Amino acid sequence: MINNPILPGFYPDPSICRVEDDFYIVTSSFSFFPGVPIFHSTDLVHWEQIGNVLDRTSQLALNPGYISGGIYAPTIRYHNGTFYMITTNVSHGGNFIVTAKNPEGPWSEPHWVESAEGIDPSLFWDDDGKVYYTGTTGNGYKTPMIWISELDLNEFKLVGEKKNIWGGALVNCASPESPHMYKKDGWYYLMISEGGTEFYHAVTVSRSKNIFGPYEGCPGNPILTHRHLGMYYPICNVGHADLVQLKDGSWYMVMLGSRIYGGYHKNMGRESFIAPVTWENEWPVVSPGTGRVEWTYPAPALPQTPETAVPKRDNFDKDILDYQWNFLGTPVNDVYKLEDSKLKLRTNTKQICPEDSTDVWRTFAPVEALSFVGRRQQHMSYIVKACMTFTPVLPKESAGLIILQNLYHSIRVEMLMENCKRVLRVIKGYVQLDTYLCHNYTDKAEYHQEMCNQVEWDSESVIFVLKAENQNNSFYAIDNSGKQHIIAENIDGSFLGSEVSGGFIGAYIGMFASGNPSDAEKYAEFDWFEYEGFNL
Repeated sequence: MINNPILPGFYPDPSICRVEDDFYIVTSSFSFFPGVPIFHSTDLVHWEQIGNVLDRTSQLALNPGYISGGIYAPTIRYHNGTFYMITTNVSHGGNFIVTAKNPEGPWSEPHWVESAEGIDPSLFWDDDGKVYYTGTTGNGYKTPMIWISELDLNEFKLVGEKKNIWGGALVNCASPESPHMYKKDGWYYLMISEGGTEFYHAVTVSRSKNIFGPYEGCPGNPILTHRHLGMYYPICNVGHADLVQLKDGSWYMVMLGSRIYGGYHKNMGRESFIAPVTWENEWPVVSPGTGRVEWTYPAPALPQTPETAVPKRDNFDKDILDYQWNFLGTPVNDVYKLEDSKLKLRTNTKQICPEDSTDVWRTFAPVEALSFVGRRQQHMSYIVKACMTFTPVLPKESAGLIILQNLYHSIRVEMLMENCKRVLRVIKGYVQLDTYLCHNYTDKAEYHQEMCNQVEWDSESVIFVLKAENQNNSFYAIDNSGKQHIIAENIDGSFLGSEVSGGFIGAYIGMFASGNPSDAEKYAEFDWFEYEGFNL
C-alpha cells in the first residue's frame, strides 16, 4: 500500500518526474541549508533522500532572519539526459535553474533567468523541442496571472512573447500559482493552485490547443481541495500539485497537505502526499470515487524500492552531516565542526531567539547561519534525546535542544550560568497573537519569553530528553549516574503551527549554541542525537 504522507514532516510544494523506472521528488526548503532535498523511489511507496540539490554555499544565499524567505517551490524535470531544477530564491536573486547529469549531483551553479518575475517557475518541453517557462506575475499586479514565455536553455534567457494566459478558475481568485504544463492527446493542460496555501488551498486546471492560449477551465474545478470538508478534517490545505505518468500509462499526482492534531494545529507544516489520477472527458480526475486525498491507496505494480530508514541515532562519526540535517541560513560563518565523533556548535553567534520585544525586527548579514543544526519533526508524538557537554561562563551563553517553528515561536531547553550557578531551564518564546500578521511583524509586536521551570545542575554533561505526546511537551535531564530529572512537563505546543505562528515552515527539532559575543572559539559538544516517533 501507499501510505500518506509519503514524505512526512516539512516537505512542501512537491514536484515529481519519472526517468524510465525511477521517480524523483524535490520540495521547498525556504531558509534552511542545504536546500531542495531530492528523493528517489521506484514504487511510489518508499522514498529515500539521495541528496540536496543546493548543497554548496556558492549556490544558495540565505539569511536566518527571514525564515519564510529563501527557496520557494522547485520544479524538477528531465530531458535528453539532463535533470533540470528551477526555483526561486525570494531573498537573494529571484528565479534560476540548476542542472545535473545525475540526480544525486553534483548540480551546477545557478543560471539566473533575467526578467522572470514572480515565484513558482516551471519548465515544459514541447514536441518540437522548444522549451517554455511558466511563472506568476508576482507582487504589485492588480489581477495576478500565470504567464508563459519561450526559454533559450543555451543562454537561459526568455525569448519572444511573454504572455499572461490564465488567472485561475475563480473570478479574482487568491494567489494563482504553482503552474505546471503538460501535453496529452493534443491538448496543453495548465494546472495551478489557487486560494492561498492555507485552508482554502485548491488545485485547478485549464486547457488549450495552443500553448499561448486561450485556455478554458475544467467544468469540474477545483479538481482537488479539502476546504469543503471543514477545518477539522484530519488532512487540510491540500494543493500545489504536480502530475506524473507511469510506464503503463496510468497517472499520479503529488501535492502538499497538512496533518492537524490537538485541534486545528499543524505543527509539522505542509507535507507531501500522493493520489491516483484518471482521465474522463479529457480532464483529470483526482482520487476517483472519493475526490479527496486518502490515507492509503493500493500501490501500482512497480519494482519495489528497498527500505532504507534513517537510523534513529546519529553518532556524528562521519566527515559530513547526514542528509536529514539542516542549518538555518547559509553556514559561511564557521558555526560548526565535526570532530572527534562529535558535533560541535560554536557559541559566538547571535542568540537563537530574540531576547525581548525590542529585538523582534532582527538584522543579520546578507548570508549567515545561526549556530543551529536541526531535523524536521515528522510525527505527532516522538522522543528526542541528545548527549551534550558544555561549559557556560558568560551570562548569555547557552546551549541545548529547541523545537523551532520560527525565531519567535519555539520551546527550548538549555544549559547556562545564572547567579554563578549552572542551571537547566525550559523557555517558551512566542508573539502575542493580536499583534502578529502572517510572517511579518508589526512595529507593535509583543515578544515574550516565558520560563517554564529551571533546575540546578552540577555537571558539564547532560542527556536532554524531550518527549512529545501530541501537543504535550515534557523535558527531562539524565545525569552521569543515569538518573532522570524532571525539568518541565506538559507544555502545550499548539502555538507551534503556522496557523498561529504564521509563515510557511514546519517545526524543526535541533541543537543550538549561542550567546558569546567574543571572538574566542568556544563550542557546545554533542556526542549523539536520537529521534524516534511513536503512536499513542
